[in-house]
This record gives sequence, structure tokens and C-alpha cells, in this order.
Amino acid sequence: MTDASHPAPAGRHLVLAAVFLVAVTMPLSFTGPAVATPAIGRDLGGELSLLTWIVNGFMLAFGSTIMLGGALADQYGRKRMFRIGAISFTLTSLAVALAPNVLILDFLRALQGIAAAISISAGFAAVAQDYEGADRTRALGLLGTGFGIGLAFGPLIAGALIGSFGWRALFVATALAGLLTLLVGVPRMRETRDPGAIGIDRWGAASFTAMLVALTFGIILGPERGWDDTLVVALLAGAAILLIAFIAIENLQTRPMLDLSLFRYARFVSVQALPVAVAYSFIVPFILLPARFIRIEGMDELQVGVMLLPLSLPIATIPFVAANIARWIPSGILAGLGLILAGAGVLMLAFVPVGAAPTTFILPLFMIGAGAALPWGLMDDLAISVVPTERAGMATGIFGTMRVAGETVAIAIVGALMAAFVTGGIGGSVGDLPVDIASQFANAVAGGGLDQAAALAPSIERAIAAEAYGAAFRNTMLICSAITFTAALITLVTLRTRQPKKRREPIMLEIGA
Repeated sequence: MTDASHPAPAGRHLVLAAVFLVAVTMPLSFTGPAVATPAIGRDLGGELSLLTWIVNGFMLAFGSTIMLGGALADQYGRKRMFRIGAISFTLTSLAVALAPNVLILDFLRALQGIAAAISISAGFAAVAQDYEGADRTRALGLLGTGFGIGLAFGPLIAGALIGSFGWRALFVATALAGLLTLLVGVPRMRETRDPGAIGIDRWGAASFTAMLVALTFGIILGPERGWDDTLVVALLAGAAILLIAFIAIENLQTRPMLDLSLFRYARFVSVQALPVAVAYSFIVPFILLPARFIRIEGMDELQVGVMLLPLSLPIATIPFVAANIARWIPSGILAGLGLILAGAGVLMLAFVPVGAAPTTFILPLFMIGAGAALPWGLMDDLAISVVPTERAGMATGIFGTMRVAGETVAIAIVGALMAAFVTGGIGGSVGDLPVDIASQFANAVAGGGLDQAAALAPSIERAIAAEAYGAAFRNTMLICSAITFTAALITLVTLRTRQPKKRREPIMLEIGA
């Protein structure tokens, strides 16, 4: 139901502009803090394990609630939920800027992630209601470009703000962006909702969120406590049980939060695999490299922002172009070729040694950014195209969940891999340490904290720790490239042709468009 069947062009364009600003701000909310983490650690102190949750807490909260945000938007109205999300995001951003210690900051970052999930899912669904056909494809492609702009310039903006005003200025800036969104977008947004919504799938939402939290915590704690630790085993087993429970709950729902029947179609599964591949080829290097550049290579925050430009700039331009090219070339081919290019870039990045000249990073980072950018502008429209327009909130939620939950789990897995490879690389030196110290040492080196590692184990030379970090980074990137190449093959096989559009049903006919 809507306030107006056909909103005025000026009004809907301003709404699009407001959601575009949200799309720009969201990536700044996790890439900026990745750059700011060392500065926050210098100012507030705190163990490296707590500092990692500055990024992990936001990503986990965002990924585990974005699907619920879409369901809430369908049930209670896209405008209402967008307003609630934008207000909450603005207030939590200000609160983060005033945080007195890392523990409180981590908690506030989780709340900020929930607010971001609500605003982005409701905003994307609102735009999907105001545009149709080719206009909708271009509008969603523009939002993808906005997300890319935030990624492209987020580290540079963060570095400039931190260098000039300190890390707190970064969160003040995101609060101001949230305030501008409220002033520009909310007054002009029409209220829409799913007329068939019959309530919120509370048990489904609770089981999914608990599953993702248990899985992420289990993966993160594994290297620190040992994979045979009772708590780690309980968390991972609990995640498996909760996943089974979630599937059972969704199959019993009349209107489930996640329509599992869509996963019967191979093409739909392939589309959901795209953001997972992008997570390992693009997001993982994006999160790991700031720590390497600052803690290992000795750069400052502004230099990090410049170093990441070859990786991030393509995301600001190519997605919108790709969305238009897809009218002539099947999007599956574009996405698959992009993943091949990104995988090759990750493979090259794996062999850039610690201490290499900064220019050595340019080509592999550009290949990763350009390759990931090709599917980036196609994925959101594909996700929404597989369901009726009135359930756009669910479609946004499903795809956003796959994207961000995949990124959250990927970051956790990569952190565990880095720690495991560090332990294996140093070998006997770590074996001489007490078990708890050895795990802390491995995690410190994996996060680039060579100073903290030296304090934990003075007997292990810094050069040996740096060499172990380099080997761990190389092996981890090799695994990420293998995952990316596998996803590229799946995409080219299953999405290489354009599906005919003879009729609306079955629902999967438009997936390759």
C-alpha cells in the first residue's frame, strides 16, 4: 500500500539521493574504522582481540540483522523503518565518537551495525518501489556505485580525518551524513509495505541471528583457545544445530523471512554465491591490508588511504557501467570474467613480499578492484528480480544477508587461517611457549601487531615474526584466490546464458537478466 501510486519525479529522485548517501556512508562505517583501529588502540589502549571487534562487531551485527530489517520494512513500512534506522545510526555514530574505552566502543559499534542494517534494507526496498524496469536497474546500479564510492574514498577520507582531527572525527562525519539523510530523504519518501505481510518471523530471525553469532565467535575463538576447546566446540556445534532449526522454522512459516524454496534453483544459488566470492577476493584484502600497511610496512593512515585507491576506485565507476552493458551481454558472463580477473589479482597479491616497494601493490590491487566491480553493479538487481516487487524488502534482506554475513564469516575464517599459518610458520619457537601465550602470540602476529608479539615472546626475533606474517599472508591469499576462481567457474557454467522472459512465473526466469 502506498501514499501515492506514482510519486513525483523530483520527490523520488531526492529519495534516491538520500539512499545513495546511505550507500556511500555504510562502507565508510566499516572500512574507515579498519584504518582507524591502530589510532584507536594508541588512544584508548585495549588488547588486540578487543580492537578487532571494532570492525567485526559492526559486520556481525549488520549481517545478522539486515534480513530482519527487510522483513520489518515489508511489515511496518519502508519509510517508517528507514526513519528509525537513520535516527538510530546518527545517534550511535555520535555515541561511538564519545566512547571512553574499547569495550564500550565495541558495544556501540554493534548497535551502529543494527541501525545501518535497518536503514539500508528499508532504503533499497523503498527505491525498488519507486522505479520499475530499466529505471530500477539504473537506480540500483547507481546505489551500487554509491557503495563503491564509499569504499573507494572511505580509507582516504578516514586517513585525512584521523591525521587532521583524530579518530573520533570519523564517527562525527558519519553522524552528520545520517542527519543529512534524515533531512533530505525522509520527508519526501512515500510509505510502502508488503500488503501480504502477516507478521514478523520472530523465531526465524532469532535462530538465524544466534546461528551467525555462534559461528562467528567459534571461528574467532578457535585459534586463541584451540579448536578442541569446550567453548569453541560448543559454539560451532550450536551454530550447526541453530542452522537446522532455522531451516525447519522457515519451512513451517506461511510467509517466512527467508523463502528457502528459492534455493531449489541452481541459478539462484549461483547468484547468492557472487557476494561470497567478492568477500574473499575484495573485502578480505580490504580489511587485512590497512593492518599490514600500518603495522608491518610502517605507513600512516593517510598513506594507507592512498595505497588502497587502486583497489577501491574501480568499485566507484565500473558497477554502473556494468549494469548498462548487461543489456547486451549476459550478466553471468560479465560476473564470471570479473571474478577471474579478481582471482588473478589476489594470486599476484599473495606473492608481494613484506617490505616490497609500494608501487608493487598497484597492479594486483587494481586487478582485484576492477574484477570485483563487474559483478558488483549487477548483484542487487538480480537479487530483487527473483521475487515479486511487493516483497522487495525480503529480496534485499536475503541478498544483503548473504553479502554481509558472507563477509563477516570470511573475515573470521581468514583471521583463523592467518593465526594457524603463523603458528605453523614459526614452528618450534611457538612450541616452547605456554599454550595461552602461544595462541596470543600467533593472533598478535596475524593482526600485524609485532610490538605486542615481541612483548609476549621476547625470545622470538622480530624478523622471524615478520617473516611468519608474510608467509601467512601469502598462504591465506592463495586460498582466497582458489575460492574466487571456483566461484568464477560456477558462475560461468550456471549463468552464462540469458534466461528468456516469456512470463512472470516461474520466479527464476529473470535471474540472468
